[in-house]
Amino acid sequence: MKRGPCSALWIILVAEWLYEEGIGECRAALVEKGAILEAQIERESRLVLPGAAAQGRLVRTLIPKKRGIVRLDSGEEVLLEPIPPKVAEGSVVVVDILRAAIPEEGRAKLAKGRIAAPGTRPHPGPSLLQRLRETEFPVVPCPAHTEDQLEAHGWSELLEEAASGEVGSEDAALRIFPTPAMVLIDVDGSLPPAQLGPKGAKLAALAIRRMGLTGSIGIDLPTMNNKDERLIAATQIDKLLPLPFDRTAVNGFGFIQIIRKRERMSLMELLREDPVMNAAMALLRKAERHGTGGAVTIVGAPAAIDMLYKATDWIRQLETRRGGKVTLRPDASLSLSAGHMA
Repeated sequence: MKRGPCSALWIILVAEWLYEEGIGECRAALVEKGAILEAQIERESRLVLPGAAAQGRLVRTLIPKKRGIVRLDSGEEVLLEPIPPKVAEGSVVVVDILRAAIPEEGRAKLAKGRIAAPGTRPHPGPSLLQRLRETEFPVVPCPAHTEDQLEAHGWSELLEEAASGEVGSEDAALRIFPTPAMVLIDVDGSLPPAQLGPKGAKLAALAIRRMGLTGSIGIDLPTMNNKDERLIAATQIDKLLPLPFDRTAVNGFGFIQIIRKRERMSLMELLREDPVMNAAMALLRKAERHGTGGAVTIVGAPAAIDMLYKATDWIRQLETRRGGKVTLRPDASLSLSAGHMA
């Protein structure tokens, strides 16, 4: 059976990436059997991406031979670990980027890198689309003139969960708290501990994957009566969370810690970094998909509309894609998350 991109008649039985090349950001969701397994958003930015090799200058030594700051030619600062013996402050270096810059409450975590091998030439890191193509799953483009397949698979609901940190229902629910030390996931619900433990572990594993949570992650499950119950809960994580990751056993208090490689912002961190940007991106996505093209008026909260006024390149792209003039109209009665086309 053949199909076109994002055909509404096709039931996805094998996982595949749905990919949208939007204005200001690209979006992707790994979907299977009507559900989103993973979601990623990559926004336009001058910041360096993991996998890049970038030239800069060592401007400060923090710990001799161990840690320093490199200012890239772009102006971005990168944490360098370690500092090779022959590299002194002021030296021009090429740095392999291992981790992108990540926002944290009260501070910003710099991008992290190491000195590149001799002869390495500067090059950009792989884009979202390039990374998707390197996975085992096929990539299906979803242009704006086709049915909204991301939304059909629960895109808005996932974004709401990532922004709020609240997942689940009354019988088993998660509250997710990103902190500078680790991501903490609290499991609560009306089920008995022997049932809530495995159900909470399953919800947590699914949320970790869906939101791209990485680094150190602590899950606070209910206190379970015996080792067998704790083992059943841990097995849910092993079953649902793809490798690679490391984890502890569930201890007697119901706590388990997971470590996943940290290279870039999670979906939760991205959405919490700049609510105004989130609103502007949502308006652009709605506008691109509105009607059958032509002129359109975007009505939204003043802060979001002001950002779009300043983003003249985004508006030009939208006018080109729609084939008509785009008008912006602020409405002070609307919340950031509201907005519509006129």
